[in-house]
Amino acid sequence: MDLGLKGKIALIAASSRGLGRAVANSLANEGVNLIICSRNKDRIEKAGLEIEKEFGVEVLPLVCDLFFEDEVKKLKEKALIRFKKIDILFTNAGGPPPGKAFDFEIEDYRKALELNLISAINLVLQFVPIMKGNNWGRIIISTSISVKQPIENLALSNVSRVGLIGFLKSIINDISKHNITANIIAPGYIMTERVENLIKDKMKNQDISYDKALEEITNNIPLKRIGKPEEFGALVSFLSSELSGYINGETIIIDGGMYKGLF
Repeated sequence: MDLGLKGKIALIAASSRGLGRAVANSLANEGVNLIICSRNKDRIEKAGLEIEKEFGVEVLPLVCDLFFEDEVKKLKEKALIRFKKIDILFTNAGGPPPGKAFDFEIEDYRKALELNLISAINLVLQFVPIMKGNNWGRIIISTSISVKQPIENLALSNVSRVGLIGFLKSIINDISKHNITANIIAPGYIMTERVENLIKDKMKNQDISYDKALEEITNNIPLKRIGKPEEFGALVSFLSSELSGYINGETIIIDGGMYKGLF
């Protein structure tokens, strides 16, 4: 299926590895030119070279810590110098450390909110005016299934991500009249380095094997497996396309059926 994305420009946050890299690969495969960013200079430049070589698109790799507002502003300036516009924005950030609610101090909660909530809001505030000027845009905000169903031992993630749904609903009326859609993707377990670490944390806390820890997680998933990064990337690509133009303001779960709620 041709998604009609060839020649579009996408900014993909936290994209040297994990879900961000999967999104970069998927969009590049559709002919989208990319701005990718990470805190690690070596990793993001390596990712940029690999994507250019494999998919033949233009890639601008930039170092940016999404925690800091001034760095996001510089990211925008450099992106516009190179590409003049942004069509697609994928917000993304690393997850906060695992633990139960009373394992953390108030400062840990503040940091988690800055990382997972404020950083995404800052990206949207910076790039929406550009999309409005072009009268077209796609915003895809990456969160977690925890916005619908809190996850045991991930208290910081449970608390810090849910505010993005309120933010999404708050911007829809304003951006939609400019032909801009915005949606949230809430993944369950997708096999990234972070999920590998969560499995290892489970092994350590329960003194069980890797296979047993994996089994305990997948037992709660009807498909009985962890999701693939490329499956997540494919969903982002579809939501970035013209074909998804009537999907707007939604929180879309990709979890193999793990979420059991009705709403």
